[in-house]
Amino acid sequence: MSIKVGERIPEATLNILKDGVQPVSSGEFFAGRRIVLFAVPGAFTPTCSAKHLPGYIEAMDEFRRRDVEVACLAVNDAFVMDAWAKTHDAPDDLTMLADGNGTFTRALGLELDATGFGMGLRSQRYALLADDGVVRKLQVEAPGEFKVSSAEAMLKALD
Repeated sequence: MSIKVGERIPEATLNILKDGVQPVSSGEFFAGRRIVLFAVPGAFTPTCSAKHLPGYIEAMDEFRRRDVEVACLAVNDAFVMDAWAKTHDAPDDLTMLADGNGTFTRALGLELDATGFGMGLRSQRYALLADDGVVRKLQVEAPGEFKVSSAEAMLKALD
C-alpha cells in the first residue's frame, strides 16, 4: 500500500555524494523543510533524462521563489546520481538522493518491478510535496505516462 497525503515520510537511509558517499536519514532530511521530491525509474533512462530531470532544472527558480526545495530520487547509487546531475548541469541545490537498495521506495509503497526490462526493482515515477516530513501532495504517474509528476504539474499543484 502506498503512502497517502497526510502521512509522515517513512524512515530510511538514503545516500548523497558529497565528499564521498554520505548516508542521510529521510527523517532528518525532510524535517523542518518544504521539499518537492520527484522520483524516476532510473537515471540516464530516456524520459527521465529528456524530460523529467531537465524540467525540474529549468523550473528551479520558480521553486526557489515559493521557498520550496527540490530533490530527485532514483533506485540508483550515489555515483550514478551525481554523474547524472553533472551531465545535466543540475544546480547544487537540487539534491540527488540515491536509494540504491530501494529501501525508501519500498517503505513508501511506490516500487516498480522492472525485471522484465532487466532493471530489477525501481521506483514508480511520482512527485510529492512534503512539509516538515508530512506528505501534503502526492502525484503518481500511471504506467508509461509522464504528466502529473512534471515540474510544471507540481508548480500548478503548489498554487
